[in-house]
Formats: sequence, C-alpha cells, structure tokens
Amino acid sequence: MSKKKISGLMIFRITAVLIAVMIMVTQFGSEKVILPEAAAHSGIRSQIIPVSVKNTAVGTSVSGSVETTSTIALVSNESVKPEVGKKVVYLTFDDGPSKLTDQVLDILKEAKAKATFFVLGEQVKRSPEIINRIVEAGHVIGNHSFNHNYTELYNNFSEFWTQIKRTEEEIREITGTRPQLVRAPGGTYGHFDDTYFKLLEQGGYKVFDWDLDSGDSKRKGVPASEIAHNITSAKQKDKMIVLMHDGAGHGETVKALPKIIAFYQERGYEFRSLTEDMTPVQFHIDPKMKSKNRVNPSAAWVQSHVAPNAELFGSAKSLFVEVGGIETKLSSGEYELQNGQYIVPLRATMERLGANVRWNHKDRRAVISWGQASVTLDTANSIMAVSVPGQPLSQDRVTVEMRDGSLWIPLRKLLQATGHEVAAVTSNAEEIRVKAS
Repeated sequence: MSKKKISGLMIFRITAVLIAVMIMVTQFGSEKVILPEAAAHSGIRSQIIPVSVKNTAVGTSVSGSVETTSTIALVSNESVKPEVGKKVVYLTFDDGPSKLTDQVLDILKEAKAKATFFVLGEQVKRSPEIINRIVEAGHVIGNHSFNHNYTELYNNFSEFWTQIKRTEEEIREITGTRPQLVRAPGGTYGHFDDTYFKLLEQGGYKVFDWDLDSGDSKRKGVPASEIAHNITSAKQKDKMIVLMHDGAGHGETVKALPKIIAFYQERGYEFRSLTEDMTPVQFHIDPKMKSKNRVNPSAAWVQSHVAPNAELFGSAKSLFVEVGGIETKLSSGEYELQNGQYIVPLRATMERLGANVRWNHKDRRAVISWGQASVTLDTANSIMAVSVPGQPLSQDRVTVEMRDGSLWIPLRKLLQATGHEVAAVTSNAEEIRVKAS
C-alpha cells in the first residue's frame, strides 16, 4: 500500500475519532443539571444525589419553628415533563393557612400566578374562610397533616394516616372535595420508610417533596433578601417545585415573594399548581430508616382503612349490597367512604332491602324492623339497641349523621345489628359489592 493511501486512511480515522468526541461532549453539556439543593427526578431510583432537606425540631410548633437543612437526601421517580419549550414553576406554601396567607394570595392575584398550599388541619379549623379564598382563587390545596408533630407522625404509619384523614375531612367539610396531594412535614427523607410510600400510594394519594428549598425555615427570622437569594442564585431547570411557608412567623417570605415571582417571570416561566396527574417529586428513603423498627399496620387494618380509600379519588362507582338473596344498588352520591367504612342513608338502604323504618321525631329515634330483629337508633346519644326474641338486649355506640333530613350510618354496623355479618367486599372498575349472610 502506498504512503499516500496510508496517510489518507490515518487522516480519515483521526477525523472520525474527533467527531465522536465532539458528539459526546455536546451530549454531556446538554444534559440537565440536577441541583445539589433540589430534589429532582433522576429516573433511576438507586442514583444518589445530595439535596437540601428541612428538619424541624421534634415537638416544636409550626409557628416560629426552626428548620435545619442537610445535604444527604436522595431523589426518586421521573417527574412529568412540561410541554416542549415550556418552563414551569410550581410555587408551594406549607404550614398555613394563617393571616399571612391572605397577603400571599393578594400577591399571587396581582401576578396572575397559581400556587399550591399544603395546609395543616388544626389551622384549617381556625381559618376556614381562607381555605375558601384559596379555592375560589383557583389554587390547589394539599394535605400537610393535622398538627405537624414529628413524634406522632413518624412513630408509626397508622398515626400518620389518622392525621391525613382528619385533615382531609376538615377540608372536605369546607370545600366539598378531598385533597389527593400530600406533603410530609419536614419532607419524606429521614421520615418515610417503604411502608409509608406504598400505603399512601395504595390509598390513592400523591406525595410531593420539592426541587428547591427557599430556606425560609432553616432558622427563625430568615430575612427576605436571603430567601430571595436562595432561589435566584440556584441553578434552574425547565420544571421547578419551590418550597416556601405561609405559616405564622414567615412574614419575610411574604416580603420576598414579589421578587421571586419577578425572577421567574423574567425568565419566561409559567406559574402552575401541582396536580394529581403529575408523577410526584420524591426523595429517596434514608437507609437508616431500616433500623427504626417501626410497628407496621396489620393486613386487616390495611384492608379496612387503606384498600378502599383510593375509590374516593376514582371514577364514580355503584355500590351493590346483597343480604340473604336480596340485592339493592346505591348509586354514586347515595353512599360515602369514610375511614374505611361505607356510610349509607338509613331509610333508603333498609327499605330497599325489605326492612321497615319508622322515625319518632319527638324522641329522635329510628326503629328498624327486619325479620325477627328490632333495632332502635337513639340519634341524640348515638346508641344502637338491638332486640331479638330469645336473646338479651344488646347496645352499642354508633356514629350517626343527619344530612338533609336523612340519617346516615355505617353500613357494616347496620348489617351486623340486624344479624347479617359481612362475608365479602369486592371491587372492580365498574362497581363495589358488599355481600352479607
């Protein structure tokens, strides 16, 4: 082979190698940076990425609480990507509502920006009018537990679940809807184990951590200038979930908010609320959680509390009740699921199953006659008395609600009182079936 041909071949190979290197460098440079202070989705659950996580001292109240940051959390799952060319920021506010929330809402209204408010049940009870204002302004409400107490929330899952459900009911009574979004006080890292994640998901909830912590709770009185700097100096992505607080003691956050909003506006970001359709940003599980030795809920508890809960957020299904060969159908709106129990209207349900129901307005008592059983429901004292020939009178406490002139009562309790034990509860995409003996 001639020297000329050899020289040409070498030049060709060198050129090919240079092109390959340039492509690799370009691809590497175009990759999105995952912030060291943010919990972004890597798409690889085992990838280790340091992020900023807040840790509130155990037992401190939310107002004026001090939250320290560490850089040891991990992130998981792949988040929903915004439309091509779209940059979106999700402003989120924890620990409210408070008097400061009104100021936050005014600023958001002026900027025509949407946000998400993760509220505490105890604060919801104090300020129901602010909850209404949040909803009326088109923002989204999320669940942030009832009292923010770490000792209670992270002792075991059942306590966490109880607080979520308690807050959920407070919100439902005001807005008529249940929040599906949940944020763990202090974030999930160092607090959630696999049981928390799995059972909340099974129950139909979406747990959201964050990408960028404003640092407004790392100590008392963090100045507005520092809060704004923490956000504006951080590396940004096309999609950002920003953590802030609107609870008592966070007046400086309110002062910083206009500058934060202006920062994202100048860079072409759109302001949106979080939705249940998004794949949530979540921190990885702290390896130390394996040594916590928490007592997990029993299978029976999960079956009665968690398993049916997702139906609250699903499409409307009909509830079929079958007792002794007689079947009746309760359409969506004719029943409700509360704390793992189906609640039904007493007269409508029992009369469809063949029972006789009488109401004594003076004594505020309902009497149900079904077969040999006679059940007297004392609504004033929430006591159910069951009389069956040849058997001693039995009494039990029962939760009773009066709604638009109708008594609502737990279905299982009602069936058991009339001598019909529930044998099976099944559910599919179209219907729910309760079968009793």
